[in-house]
Amino acid sequence: MPNSSSMAQFLLLTLSERWEQQLMHFWLFLGISLAALLGNGRILSAVACDQHLHTPRDFFLLHLSLTDLGCICTTVPKAIHNSFWDTITISYTGCAAQAFFFLFFITAEFSLLTMMCYDHYVAICKPLHYGTLLGSRACAHMAAAAWATGFLNALLHTANTFSLPLCQGNALGQFFCDIPHILKLSCSHSGYLRELGFIVVSVCLLFGCFIFNVFFYVQIFRAVLRIPSEKGRHKAFSTCLPHLAVVSLFISTSFFAHLKPLSFSSPSLDLTLPVLYSLVPPALNPLIYSLRNQELRDALWKLVTGCFLQTWIK
Repeated sequence: MPNSSSMAQFLLLTLSERWEQQLMHFWLFLGISLAALLGNGRILSAVACDQHLHTPRDFFLLHLSLTDLGCICTTVPKAIHNSFWDTITISYTGCAAQAFFFLFFITAEFSLLTMMCYDHYVAICKPLHYGTLLGSRACAHMAAAAWATGFLNALLHTANTFSLPLCQGNALGQFFCDIPHILKLSCSHSGYLRELGFIVVSVCLLFGCFIFNVFFYVQIFRAVLRIPSEKGRHKAFSTCLPHLAVVSLFISTSFFAHLKPLSFSSPSLDLTLPVLYSLVPPALNPLIYSLRNQELRDALWKLVTGCFLQTWIK
């Protein structure tokens, strides 16, 4: 019975058997990663440089962009490398690092999305207490809690998973090192039950965040529907709907990917769902939030035009 430390490498899921299709996946992953890097990088620069964007909403958006960049940089480079060079291997240490950082950034992102929902709730339902409830110190503590939650969750799962003996081969049914797929290779009943307990705790935490999101949005919609002017209602909905779209996509795809019945499992579905919750949101978040944020659009335009003028003058 070999243990995980004696395994030199894992085999990732091949995206296609044909070179032409692998090349197509290479360009697709490269395009998604470049869009995410460019969009989130511009948001980070705009929020950091523009004094008008130093608000709680933009503070959380900055941290959300950091988690998006982390998710992209954790999974996509190896997938691009494997697609272009027609390989499917990843080292044991590389797989452990990828699993840790992916879970770290995903957990922190979900926590930040919940805090952004709370920000919308306070802004719409308790506007007179906004400065008190979401001061700079409170925002810093909330962001630190999100990152700490992601770190502890990732550390527990990764340390336990990679200490289990593996006797079911080394082939993972995923294009990156996802902990549920690594657990399928385990032959330790007690270790599997221990990891299952950690998963139950994580699911409860995620479900708790989901309940908070539902509660906050029920209160938000009730408050918005009481706004007398149509323009005011439209502005409030415009602020909340992009965040609601991101949360819905993230929750629906991630929950279905890990909690779907075995009868729904297939290689194409197992590949599509992780792409939807790990690659698509980081690429779409900058576009979704910038379209409905006039101040952010103005800051991005100033940033782009300023860089262009400096380049043209030189």
